[in-house]
Amino acid sequence: MSTTGIGALAFRPLDPLADAELVHGWVTHPKAAYWLMQDHRLEDVERDYMAIAAHPHHDAYIGLHDGEPAFLMERYDPREVELVGLYEPLPGDVGMHFLVAPTDTPVHGFTRAVITAVMAELFRDPAVRRVVVEPDVRNTAVHALNEAVGFVAVDKITKPEKEALLSVCTREAFEAAVGAAR
Repeated sequence: MSTTGIGALAFRPLDPLADAELVHGWVTHPKAAYWLMQDHRLEDVERDYMAIAAHPHHDAYIGLHDGEPAFLMERYDPREVELVGLYEPLPGDVGMHFLVAPTDTPVHGFTRAVITAVMAELFRDPAVRRVVVEPDVRNTAVHALNEAVGFVAVDKITKPEKEALLSVCTREAFEAAVGAAR
């Protein structure tokens, strides 16, 4: 758990059945267009997250803001999921996706606090040396957020569903970026 100026942020494992309705509302919202699940039915979300729960190299978490569900985080092994054959992974690489839930009452700085908490959570594992992401090349908002926490763009890659900007963030780059922001 991390405490920020906007409240406490924590993580719990996503329950594919119990959380499906909540997550369905998030991933099908127009704000989540780059999540590529706009036309998913509730059953599709259940199926997708049951597959993640069953996968030995992919995990999903609900992010909590002051105890209430507010964001989604996925952690994956890029040697086994998402990026297989698309880049040369290094020991200690971990892949990440995150999505902030839509809200009618946005809090200034919330998304920045979320990505910072997500990165801190990933780096709590001493085996993690770099976080790897592959957002859509058109998602300039997330590119700016990634850069703010230490990510560096490495290459444009072609995935089956999108053109992506492969970016990496070392533990040292994250600590420097977060330290510089304080």
